[in-house]
This record gives sequence, structure tokens and C-alpha cells, in this order.
Amino acid sequence: MPGRRQAPDWDALRARLAAAATVATEQDAAPGPERQRALLLERARRLAQEPPAEVAPAAMAEVLEFMLAHERYAVEMAHVHEVHVLRELTPLPGTPAFVLGIVNVRGRILSLVDLRRFLGLPEQGLTDMNKIIVLRDGAMRFGVLADQILGVNKLVLAELQRPPTAAGGIRAEFLKGITAQRLILLDAGRLLADPAMVVQQHAA
Repeated sequence: MPGRRQAPDWDALRARLAAAATVATEQDAAPGPERQRALLLERARRLAQEPPAEVAPAAMAEVLEFMLAHERYAVEMAHVHEVHVLRELTPLPGTPAFVLGIVNVRGRILSLVDLRRFLGLPEQGLTDMNKIIVLRDGAMRFGVLADQILGVNKLVLAELQRPPTAAGGIRAEFLKGITAQRLILLDAGRLLADPAMVVQQHAA
């Protein structure tokens, strides 16, 4: 009949839509050169904004530096109980030569050690040796003499040089290492564990 509208071909319309969707999917799956360049630039931008991977901090030790016989030494703060000025020393007969005597520190009687003699350092020149560094590990506690307290510092343990078999006559088993600035790190834990430091047995 003239003027009558023809019904749309729904099957053909659906086929065209499906074909268009397929083309769009293929274009996304295999983008052209311009699209690839844009994707690469976007990926590079995102990577540049990502924070760098964290680097594990180097193992460090907090140490107390001091002067002894004109050389710089250090012990780890984990073994340092306190620091005092030497005011009065009582000699103790029957003890090794490196044990100078006993001192009263806050009501506690402690043996006082001359590290120069214990470590085999040459006793050259005049020194003050009027500072007491009290070392402690559990129940074991004693004082060592120093000429001057330089302060607390931090050392990167990986940068320590291996102690030589003999460093200025020092017994190497009590050394942890030496820095490039010639700071000698003593092994306070080994000093505290040495049976020779048990003064009561010698005195008996």
C-alpha cells in the first residue's frame, strides 16, 4: 500500500552492530603505531612515578669513642653501662697486673682494668687515665680506664677493616675491626666474657 512504512530488518541491524563491536575489539587488541606509541608513553610515565625500591639499611653500631695511650678506641654502647671520673682507687693485692684495683661506683664495688696492660699495648708517654667506662653484660661488670671520652658515634659495620694479626701489639682476638680513620673497635662482649676478668678468683 502506498505510504506504508517498511518494518526495519532487526536481524540485519543486529548483524551490523556485532560486526562493529568485533572491529573495535580487534583495534584495541592490535593498536596501530600511534596508539602503541601513546600506550608506551603512558606506561613510561607511570613507571617514572613509582617510588624506587627501598634499599635495606646498612647494619650500624652505636659506639662510645675514647682516647687511650694516644690512640682512638671504641666500644659498642650495648655494653656500656655508665661513665665516671676516677676519684679514688683501692689497690687489690693478688690480682693480675692489668687489674689496678677496685673502685666504688654508686655503692657497687667494681674492679678497674688497665686495657693497655691487658691488650699488650706499649706504655709510652704520660696519660691521664682518669675516666672510668663501666662495661656490663648480664651479671658481669667492671670498669676500664680511659684518658678522654670523645663521645657517642655510629659505625657502619660493613666498612670495618678486618683486624690484622697484630695491630700495634694489640691482642687481635679482642678487636672487631678498624675504620679507615684508624678508630679501633674493641670487642667488649669478648672482654666481658674473658675468664681473666673474674677478679675474685685471682684475689682468693
